[in-house]
Amino acid sequence: MYRVWNFIASYSLFLIGGALLALVWANMDVIAPVSGAPHYWADLYHNFVEFVIIDDFIIGHMHQAHIGPENPMFAALVDAGAEIHDDGHGHEYVLGEAHRTLTLHYLVNDVLMALFFAIAAKEVWEAVILKNGSLRGKKAATPLFATAGGMFGPIAVYLGLAAVMGSETYSAVANGWAIPTATDIAFSYLVGRMVFGAGHPAVRFLLLLAIADDAAGLLILAIFYPSGELAPEWLLLSLGAAVGAYVFFNWLPRRMDKGDQLRKRSTWIRKKLSFWPYAIAGCLSWYGFQESGLHPALGLLPIVPVIPHADRAFGIFADAERHLHDLLNEMEHALKVPVEIILGLFGLLNAGVEFSSMGSATWLVLAGLLIGKPAGILLFGWVAAKPLGLGIPEGMRIIDLVVIGFVAAIGFTVSLFVASVAFDAGPVQDAAKMGALFSFFAAVVAFLAGKVTKVEKQQL
Repeated sequence: MYRVWNFIASYSLFLIGGALLALVWANMDVIAPVSGAPHYWADLYHNFVEFVIIDDFIIGHMHQAHIGPENPMFAALVDAGAEIHDDGHGHEYVLGEAHRTLTLHYLVNDVLMALFFAIAAKEVWEAVILKNGSLRGKKAATPLFATAGGMFGPIAVYLGLAAVMGSETYSAVANGWAIPTATDIAFSYLVGRMVFGAGHPAVRFLLLLAIADDAAGLLILAIFYPSGELAPEWLLLSLGAAVGAYVFFNWLPRRMDKGDQLRKRSTWIRKKLSFWPYAIAGCLSWYGFQESGLHPALGLLPIVPVIPHADRAFGIFADAERHLHDLLNEMEHALKVPVEIILGLFGLLNAGVEFSSMGSATWLVLAGLLIGKPAGILLFGWVAAKPLGLGIPEGMRIIDLVVIGFVAAIGFTVSLFVASVAFDAGPVQDAAKMGALFSFFAAVVAFLAGKVTKVEKQQL
């Protein structure tokens, strides 16, 4: 495994730095107020986030102008033959032609973050499909059960408490139910090693749980949080790009090289074309996702499984992964630095929340993470280990599941992302993001839980 500090330097410093800078910037009106402009710094931050790079472009946020019948121009536009739609509440609107606007926020969250999710998908794919994958066989059964508990528990707590707060609150925050289901694989791994020690079997258990959580999170984003009206026929473009890339640049060359020890065709494609066929296929797949209404940040997922890969994997964060030279691993290595920068930009553009925005969604997200996660992981993990007889790794105790639950309650990156797609920009989204940021306190709770339950650290 990578040393902890190397891991932090590789993936976390830019993200933390971007998030802290955003928090300071968004709250500068309290620190250094500008006379006559009470929201000067906050407005400056939001204008930066929504900076328009290109208006009326082929990618970006969809916009459609409209005016209501109360507008003096309404009758004139109707007489001129303008298109009229009903908004579903009995109000008619004249709609202009829809167009897309590429903003800085869209570029980072919807375009560049696709590379981050592609790397996450690569690790999930390896864990599921390869013979020595960590999510195959009986060894993964109990962690998978615990993962289910770590998702159902937060959902139950989040929606249950929201219902207790009243129907108005429930209606406002219900769509954020998936925010506390997330586990930030990077920070949970880091904290898990600190709490249990690098050699404790609970760290491996936590890693399996986090990978499975990532897989479930990708499905949740695709199914429950579309970016617009669904047009599933566009997914044929994504499917065609994936199938075409696999057949013509992976399967067919290997088929033609059958019996040829030199593998001339496969070698020529690898040396001359390199990653370009898959990069082009990725662009087509991403565009298909955008037009289909699914979140475009998931647009590279269909391409990951078709890229040539070694028949083994050493596991996420394994140092030996650097010595694999198949195309998929080399592409991941090449993306390391760009993804570090992208995560920093993601933190900068999404974590800028004013502390005054804390509200019901903040506490619901925190309750889902700090109560629902540990409770769900403990309950489902115990059911799998004891009544179902699947057991837990040697050297682990059932009570360790509670500590694992608190470690897994660090939502941060993925929770921030889900909050940004679950709610429109505004007070509820800001409050939910604050809950995702405060989930860092789960690390403190995890250390305390480790002391109370007398966790014995085990080093490698």
